Amino acid sequence: MPIKITKAEYLGNFKIRLSFNDDSVKNIDFNEFLVNAKNPMTQKYLDEKLFSSYTVKYGDLIWNDYEMCFPIWDLYNNTI
Repeated sequence: MPIKITKAEYLGNFKIRLSFNDDSVKNIDFNEFLVNAKNPMTQKYLDEKLFSSYTVKYGDLIWNDYEMCFPIWDLYNNTI
């Protein structure tokens, strides 16, 4: 069975709790990734209001119609 995100809960401070279809739950901290990003399209998500506007679509965590997204396996392993 392919791994998919079933639920995402914003915890604040650029952290999101992800629930997966294998019943595992991971707390992912995106702060370091965003602070070190070189791409202005990614850096704009340092705006916490914009960052917290993600959605879960087809089992993926996405922002603004795939403007920013991460490989599911990286999220599952917390290796972003």
